Amino acid sequence: MNKTELLNKFSKDPEERVVLARALDQLDRAVNRSIPCATQFLSPALRAALEPLIAAIGHPSHLFHGGFEGAERTICVFLPDWQEPDDWGAADELAAIECAYPPTGAELTHRDLLGGLMGIGLTREKVGDILVGEKSAQIVCLKDAAPIILSQFDQAGRYRLKLKEIGLAELTPAPVEVKLIHDTVSTLRLDAVLASGFSLARGKAADAVTGGRVSVNHRECLKPDRAVAQGDVLTCRGLGKCVLKTVGGQSRKGRIIIEIERYL
Repeated sequence: MNKTELLNKFSKDPEERVVLARALDQLDRAVNRSIPCATQFLSPALRAALEPLIAAIGHPSHLFHGGFEGAERTICVFLPDWQEPDDWGAADELAAIECAYPPTGAELTHRDLLGGLMGIGLTREKVGDILVGEKSAQIVCLKDAAPIILSQFDQAGRYRLKLKEIGLAELTPAPVEVKLIHDTVSTLRLDAVLASGFSLARGKAADAVTGGRVSVNHRECLKPDRAVAQGDVLTCRGLGKCVLKTVGGQSRKGRIIIEIERYL
């Protein structure tokens, strides 16, 4: 199957196809030049689109990395035959920058910081996760974007920033907070599980699905009756993310026992 046939099989979205095509180009470079080659940053949805394509071409050696464990936005690195994943160094492709706020009164959001970065001409694909703290923020970026940020990104919102490059090991993502939900559902349909995970009426959950607000494993789903399975990640725009952790047996009333992990 050639490149065009692969893209036709795995994606119909024009913008997504461009990203997937560039990823295949990086894979070709890794194979032909026998060097590690990386994509730019991928959103969870783009990563979810790329993974089945990689599997379809024989699962060549690769890894996803975002600068720290659990990063939402990641690059995909294709490795040559001679290199093991443990031998690849994230610092070859990624950098981290700390932005200190003014000592008093500064309140900056993720949107403020991202907007400032876009304002100096960076595209979203150059920037990974932005970790926002009370007194400073940490930005993960492609290594070639770091000099631009350090020299030009001196303000976000109304506030001046002091920047310095730090090691990836110095990144301090906030601990993930989750709520464990034990419930029963009549069926493993998407609308039923979504309603349980986000404390919605089932009709409201179905409306969210048909309204294009819901993704399953980071891929948009418009079918409320889609079957979901253990391990599936459900996201709803405006409400957040939950994971169907376990699917158990039946309750005395014949309902399916489930356990959901909701991210707070």
